[in-house]
Amino acid sequence: MKRPAFSLPRSSRWVPGNHFELLENGEEFFPRVFTAIAEARREVMLETFILFEDKIGRELHAVLLAAAKRGVEVHVLVDGFGSPDLSDKYVGSLVEAGVRFRIFDAGRRFMGQRLNVLRRMHRKIVVVDGQLGFIGGINYSADHVADFGPEAKQDYAVQVRGPIVAQMHHFTREAVLDRSEHKRHRAAGVTGRAHVGTAHAMFVTRDNQQHTSDIERQYRVALRAARSRVVIANAYFFPGYRFIREMRRAAKRGVDVRLILQGQPDMAIVKTAASLLYHHLQRSGVRIYEYCDRPLHGKVALVDDDWSTVGSSNLDPLSLSLNLEANVIIQDRAFNAQLHRRLSHLMEHSCKQIEAAAPSRWNGLALLRSYAVFHLMRWFPAWAGWLPKHQPTITLANPANPATAGTVTAEPASSPAA
Repeated sequence: MKRPAFSLPRSSRWVPGNHFELLENGEEFFPRVFTAIAEARREVMLETFILFEDKIGRELHAVLLAAAKRGVEVHVLVDGFGSPDLSDKYVGSLVEAGVRFRIFDAGRRFMGQRLNVLRRMHRKIVVVDGQLGFIGGINYSADHVADFGPEAKQDYAVQVRGPIVAQMHHFTREAVLDRSEHKRHRAAGVTGRAHVGTAHAMFVTRDNQQHTSDIERQYRVALRAARSRVVIANAYFFPGYRFIREMRRAAKRGVDVRLILQGQPDMAIVKTAASLLYHHLQRSGVRIYEYCDRPLHGKVALVDDDWSTVGSSNLDPLSLSLNLEANVIIQDRAFNAQLHRRLSHLMEHSCKQIEAAAPSRWNGLALLRSYAVFHLMRWFPAWAGWLPKHQPTITLANPANPATAGTVTAEPASSPAA
């Protein structure tokens, strides 16, 4: 029987005593994650939007399989829309070894088309032994490493140690275990992590019940408090009216506000949509840069000298109003400085700054477009509530019966906040 979705109550208090390491692109991210899984002793919790059966997916498969065979409790949650083409052999061998492999809202295709496109599980989280965490925007696919070629993605994640990992751990278990299972593991919950650093942190998620705007709200609070600098690097940028308003207000009061967007987008509409906002932002003093080396997939930002965020949330209607997302917010000068150095290098060597268009004669079409964009930004969070609110489920994959057609069958499992 399918269990109704629930939402995890969380404190918004800053948690002290954490240590963060910035990981840029798959070259830095994948070796850390795979090594952590290879060294796991008790448990691996992994959530991802995309898992492809390419060289990265096969390497992940190998370390997960080895962990399960040596007795580690392994839970994997993938999104059914983002990871639609995993083979029976790939999933079945993991499940046979003891991996609890779950698929978020694994909808069937209609005439070959995937229709379950809304309200996706877009998070990217790993927690190993309840002590070491990873969170960011990097999926498990070969297009996150440079040798993929011109379409390789530029992206970021963090490795996390300290008390905030307890919240990540509790959240990932709550998302996939039913209530009785989670209660049995309460002892491994949200306390008992030693302080290992100086960073304060918040683990912030977005769902479609109790936490519909938590990530956007933290961005807006930071923008409102900004006094010297703001740098936002985000792949898919089309936020709401209140977000744009806070950016413009910060720039008008003298804050150096910089925005890094895609110059070589993986989808043409991404650049088109963002460019509709350029004039509105530049008129207030926001500086806009387009990253032109390859597609930008990052979702990071910094404000002043000590506030930063890294996570899965884009700044577009899907992430801010529909998808399930997770970010970590970091209050730490050393991490902020490191992220600032990386983004400054990006702007200097791999971006072109977009010059503000010169004033021109009144243009009725441009005025109409500006008016439409303004009201779309202002009202899209409310409009999102009118979109279909299907009840997402998580299915637990079982090995295929060799006597049947060879498909991986599924049975209902628990469901996270949807």
